[in-house]
Amino acid sequence: MPDSQSPSTKRPSLPRPGSHRAFKGEETPLGTTRRARKINRMLAEAYPDAHAELDFSNPLELLIATVLSAQCTDVRVNIVTPGLFGRYPDAQAYAEADREELEQIIRPTGFYRSKANSILGLARAIVDKYDGQVPNNLKDLVALPGVGRKTANVVLGNAFDIPGITVDTHLGRLVRRWRLTDSEDPVQVERDLMDLIERKEWTEFSHRAIFHGRRVCHSRKPACGACLLARQCPSFGQAGPIDPEEAAQLIKSNDRERLLKLAGFS
Repeated sequence: MPDSQSPSTKRPSLPRPGSHRAFKGEETPLGTTRRARKINRMLAEAYPDAHAELDFSNPLELLIATVLSAQCTDVRVNIVTPGLFGRYPDAQAYAEADREELEQIIRPTGFYRSKANSILGLARAIVDKYDGQVPNNLKDLVALPGVGRKTANVVLGNAFDIPGITVDTHLGRLVRRWRLTDSEDPVQVERDLMDLIERKEWTEFSHRAIFHGRRVCHSRKPACGACLLARQCPSFGQAGPIDPEEAAQLIKSNDRERLLKLAGFS
């Protein structure tokens, strides 16, 4: 296998940009479903350990961490939450928290006043309506202050093992590039994917796609020429380099060598 600087001596076989049937409007609905499920299987091979990258030990901790992750990296949230969780061990503690103290603790995550409003509001609702326990259904979760479908699905899928599709910026970007949806509306994107991906796979598909978006299919410059999904992607070559060596340099994660091998390098 190549080292971190030299991609390979064998170049992968790549499609011609714009040649995909979905790009030309020739893909049938059944074809799209089959391709979506093949993408999921390939992602499962590429990212067998894909998971939520927020640290938590119970549903409340995951709920709070997910609220804090808005417009903030998971890495930074994970730096803040040990002290936060130690200071406020349950919903009652959050509900009774001093606002200024709470704001100071979560300040590094950004938008701390708005996030403090959400945390105080959802904690009080959990105490008043659910005996201090985070509800385990979508309807009640999205009724909590500051909790939308994305946050609810993160909690359901990862804290309660109830399948849900988490439409964050990475997943939304990728599924539009894959032409599995053309919608910018997260709720519609979720519905479109629910029709394509098997229900039992919803949570894991979300994790895998997010992992792929962070490692390979970058926002501004995706590593098209070194992507294991090149032949499944109607957007191949539209935003990123198709030269394998150039594209391979854009993949910098710890699992780089395995991803390159799956893409056809040796």
